Amino acid sequence: MLSIGIGEIQKNSSIFSNLTEAMQIIDKRKKQVLAMVYPVQNVSIVEKLAGKYSNRIVSEDIDLDTIKKSAMQIAMEEKYGLSS
Repeated sequence: MLSIGIGEIQKNSSIFSNLTEAMQIIDKRKKQVLAMVYPVQNVSIVEKLAGKYSNRIVSEDIDLDTIKKSAMQIAMEEKYGLSS
């Protein structure tokens, strides 16, 4: 695990673009850990978090815009009593 100070990040912010392992951002004066930064993973962690129930996960291929539109439609129907 890498440890880096705030001043080093201010000098070289490209550290984040090439991150391959977890990194601690620390305040060297107070000797406190301010943040933990993890590299981006393209693997979904849903299966890892589901544990023994991972075979019950149903993956949906609905985009976020469609979900927002349907949620707004349902909210408007509940609020104003409209039906489409």
